[in-house]
Amino acid sequence: MRKILIVDDEPNIVMSLEYTFKKNNYEVFIARDGQEALDILKVQLPDIIILDVMMPMVDGYATLEQIKKDERLQHCKVVFLSAKNKEKDIEKGLSLGADLYMTKPFSVKKLVEQTNELLTD
Repeated sequence: MRKILIVDDEPNIVMSLEYTFKKNNYEVFIARDGQEALDILKVQLPDIIILDVMMPMVDGYATLEQIKKDERLQHCKVVFLSAKNKEKDIEKGLSLGADLYMTKPFSVKKLVEQTNELLTD
């Protein structure tokens, strides 16, 4: 079973993604901010991480920088899912090492499809 970590501070998004990914045979872990995500990543090694940019404590960009420094997490795919939709925001996310940057509002179906594609590459 594939493992996914969903990092977002919006409860409705977290619930929707958790439900959908569980239905698609993922083991789902949830973090409400970047610091909680980094704590989970000390004990879990997900295959993919869905990461919001704007969150309390540690934002998505800083979280990704920490992920990229961790040897154990080099295999993890990272998808930014954010309302920050300006070209410079997207470029920053991709330049930090995200595998994909999707903007909100988003299609859950498309997110699942693209997540599955990333993991089969």
